[in-house]
Amino acid sequence: MIHLSLSNVVVGYSDEPVLRGVSLDVPRGSLVAIVGPSGCGKTTLLRTIAGLIRARSGEVRLGGRMVATHGIHLAPEKRRIGWVPQDAALFPHLTVAENIAFALGGGRRAARRAAGGERVCALLELVGLGALADRIPAQLSGGQAQRVALARAIASDPDVVLLDEPFGALDPLLRGELRSEVRALLRAEGMTGILVTHDQGEALSIADYVAVMNNGEILQFGRPSEVYERPATPWVAGFVGESVFIDGTGTGDGHSLSALGALPTEWAAAAGVPADGAAVTVLVRPEQLALDPIDTDTGSVAGRVLATVTTVSYTGHDALLGLRLDEGTVVQSRVAAAGLLPIGARVAVTVHGRLLAYPPTP
Repeated sequence: MIHLSLSNVVVGYSDEPVLRGVSLDVPRGSLVAIVGPSGCGKTTLLRTIAGLIRARSGEVRLGGRMVATHGIHLAPEKRRIGWVPQDAALFPHLTVAENIAFALGGGRRAARRAAGGERVCALLELVGLGALADRIPAQLSGGQAQRVALARAIASDPDVVLLDEPFGALDPLLRGELRSEVRALLRAEGMTGILVTHDQGEALSIADYVAVMNNGEILQFGRPSEVYERPATPWVAGFVGESVFIDGTGTGDGHSLSALGALPTEWAAAAGVPADGAAVTVLVRPEQLALDPIDTDTGSVAGRVLATVTTVSYTGHDALLGLRLDEGTVVQSRVAAAGLLPIGARVAVTVHGRLLAYPPTP
């Protein structure tokens, strides 16, 4: 069931559009991650959903209600929206419990009265801060402050929770812990969430759906596995994960010929396979390239695609190796740390899985 729906939403400042006809359907209870480069319109999209920015045209429906269309712009406070900003934005003069209670309405006095109430106590326990109810924001760590911001955002049982890069200022270890907690919390509460993030790995790991934006448009929307494994365009493929693009030629029998040999290939955005003789750009993910070290003195190399390791980017659990094929093409392979090879090593390259083809870039 669709809980949040945007239809052809256009937003702009002066004469320049920032959102260019954005349409998006978010199922109830799901977490959608919006990714894209800086300036592509991600935060503007959140602010439009929240009612902080008025759309020039298009429609926004939330929980079955029309909240924005021609002649209608429901005020932010009437949209039942929870908001978690990047910097937590807690009231410095209120305690943790009072910050959460403030979302229940009635101002500062009401927040103080509600701070010891059942709803606030339950939320404090839910985010693991039951012992910190009386602390002020200055006494909290970054992760604790973000937990308070999340509890405040869901206190009033909103129709949707908007999270604008809430983990961006945290260290990597805490970031990983908190994002898992946030996903579990939203799922436990049955809430719909929209997360803006610059971290593609974060989006793929915790979201139910991923929307990839660029230049004010949503280029692809789908399950994380779909977006990664079947990117709609080469740009999406290059933005969501490491990619290798190789020129090739279709053979008409479900293969393409390229520097990596004859490989099983299908069109990325349509059914079928490249026609015989069709020029294509083939997408290869680094993890699809398996490497076998070879002994050039004694090993048999006939008929194999050979390469030399030229660069090593080591990350601890794995490494990204730069390779130069003997015929000159440069590719990348992701290998486990246990299979790390030194620069200069000679390898035979094997491609696993079916590859995606795109029309050649003009």
